[in-house]
Amino acid sequence: MTMRLVIIGCGTMGTGIAEVAVVAGHTATIIDPDNGARTRARERIENNLRRGIEKGRIKEPLETYLGRLAIESAPPKDSKVHWVIEAAPEQVDLKEAIFQDLDARYGPEVWLASNTSSIAISRIKARASRHPERIGGLHFFNPVPRMALVEIVRSMDTSDAYLAAAKALVISLSKTGIVVPDRPGFLVNRVARPYYLEALRMVEEGVAPFDVVDRIMEGAGFPMGPFRVMDLVGVDVNLSVTQSVFEQTYFDERYRPHPLQEQMVHRGYWGRKRGRGFYRYE
Repeated sequence: MTMRLVIIGCGTMGTGIAEVAVVAGHTATIIDPDNGARTRARERIENNLRRGIEKGRIKEPLETYLGRLAIESAPPKDSKVHWVIEAAPEQVDLKEAIFQDLDARYGPEVWLASNTSSIAISRIKARASRHPERIGGLHFFNPVPRMALVEIVRSMDTSDAYLAAAKALVISLSKTGIVVPDRPGFLVNRVARPYYLEALRMVEEGVAPFDVVDRIMEGAGFPMGPFRVMDLVGVDVNLSVTQSVFEQTYFDERYRPHPLQEQMVHRGYWGRKRGRGFYRYE
C-alpha cells in the first residue's frame, strides 16, 4: 500500500525519514517554515539519492524518487494523509505546540508520531487531547537510511490499532520495529547512556585517550566506538538526550551528564556537522 507521509522538520532526521519513504514507494512532504532549511533539505536528499543510484543500492531513476517528494512551509490541510511524523528539535514546548496543531488539523484517521529520542510521548501530546489514542512514537536512528531499527513507542493512551499501523509502516520502509514503553530514553538510549558516560569518565580519569577507547571497543566487536558515535549523532544531541534521561529518572546519578560533553558543546565542537567534535573532519 502506497502511503502519504507528512514529516515535520527539515533536519537530519526529517530528511532521512523522507528519503527512506520515497525509496520505499511512498510520497513524503517535509514541512519547515525556514526557506533556507527547505533548500538544504532538497539538496541533501537529491545528493543522497544520486549516490544511491550510482552505487546500485536503489534502482529507479532519480526523477521517480523526486516526484514522490515535496517540501513545503506548512502542513497540507486535506485529510489524504496517512501519517504525520514530527522530527523537530528536542524541545518540549515546541513539540507540544506542534502536536496541539496537528491534533486540531487532522481527524482520527491520521496517525501522529514523534521521532523524539528521549522525551516522554505522554508529555509531548499533553495538549493534543482530541484523539490521544492515535498518537505514539516512531523513533528512527541516525543515519536513517542505514539504521535498520525503529522504536515504536506506546504511551498510556496509544491504541492497538496504532501499533498495528506503525508496524506495517516500519515494515514497508524495510526497517525492523520493536514496541517499547513510554519510559525515559525508551530502550536504546537508556541502554546506551552508560556506553557514552563511562567512556567519558575513563578519558577524564586518564585511563586512556578517547581514540584508544574507540579502537578498543571497535576491536571488541562494536561497529563504532563511543566517541565516533557521539560525533556522528552530534555531541549536542547526545548531551541533550543524556540531560533528558537524567531529569526524567529523577536525577539518577547513573545518567548524570558529563562536564566534558558540556564543554565541547559550549565550544561548538558538535561533531561531523560542525567539522570538529572529538575528531576533526574536512
